[in-house]
Amino acid sequence: MQILTAALLILIGVLLFGFIIFFHELGHFLLAKAAGIRVNEFALGMGPKLWGFQRGETQYSLRLLPIGGYCAMEGEDEESQDVRAFGNKPVWKRFLVVAAGSVFNIVLGFFLMMIVLGQQEVFVTTQISQFTEGSALQAAGAQVGDTIVEVDGYAIYTDRDLSFALALADPDAVSMVVKREGQRVDLGTFAMQSQVLEDGTKMVSLDFYVEPEAVTFLGLVRRSATDTFSMARMVVETLKGLFTGRFGLNDVAGPIGTAQAIGQAASAGLAQGFGQAVLNILLMIVMITVNLGIVNLLPLPALDGGRLLFLVWEGVTRHPVPAKYEGYVHAAGFILLIGLMVVIAFHDIFRIVQG
Repeated sequence: MQILTAALLILIGVLLFGFIIFFHELGHFLLAKAAGIRVNEFALGMGPKLWGFQRGETQYSLRLLPIGGYCAMEGEDEESQDVRAFGNKPVWKRFLVVAAGSVFNIVLGFFLMMIVLGQQEVFVTTQISQFTEGSALQAAGAQVGDTIVEVDGYAIYTDRDLSFALALADPDAVSMVVKREGQRVDLGTFAMQSQVLEDGTKMVSLDFYVEPEAVTFLGLVRRSATDTFSMARMVVETLKGLFTGRFGLNDVAGPIGTAQAIGQAASAGLAQGFGQAVLNILLMIVMITVNLGIVNLLPLPALDGGRLLFLVWEGVTRHPVPAKYEGYVHAAGFILLIGLMVVIAFHDIFRIVQG
């Protein structure tokens, strides 16, 4: 029964991941249509086609591998004489079409965040309300009423920022800045209370409480925007950690690992009721869709950010890179990207089996 439940949850995770990809490609598709660009195929998934139909000039298809999708536009990677080809449109239109996928992902994250936060009775702030007995933070000079604005150089705007920063902090040397009566107060570097996890990792243990904030509609909109922005910052910080070696392959998940994570979030929530399971899944989807939106903007071949870089070059120099050469670059990048995804997929499977 447990195996069946786990398999069902992973299936749900795969379908939800597919929905996120669909929304990303929908952004490209809708902006392409609005810009008068011919779309040859709108596909969900990669690999062999499982099902599809033709409507007007566009082929709509569902493909075997749930690891992506695409919106194939005329003249996107090759020369085309069609006046409605991607390459024959003004740079600014092409820029908007390429950027639309990531924008749609982040917008999706914002609206889902509103649903999640809208279920809360109060919002959590970063203003200290009281300390536990023997609090290290209080001993470092913090006072009731202070608002935490920086931890280890990481700017704090929401409780999500605070949780993220403290999760990465070294408990034996945490630097913190607070705002007191409109002035920034540097508390210096000090040791905080800690706890040791099952894997031996040492983490900060909170020794203070924060003020709650009443939920209003305008507050919900503002908080959803700031929390979505906080997640985007977390993605950027994590990417920096991957490039600097702070994080390794164990900290990266592909579609399979993502599906498992969604399943685990659902399982944890079911212990508290179906509603909590749904909220856990929604929060996981917010994290994934914002992650996808940010990662796709990286200036790397085969990603939207790589295409945007070529468009910026064309806009500045007034001379586009020949489509076939740009196509070669993206093709090489695509092969490397698929290779990386395969490695991550096998690692996900190995981690699940070992776990």
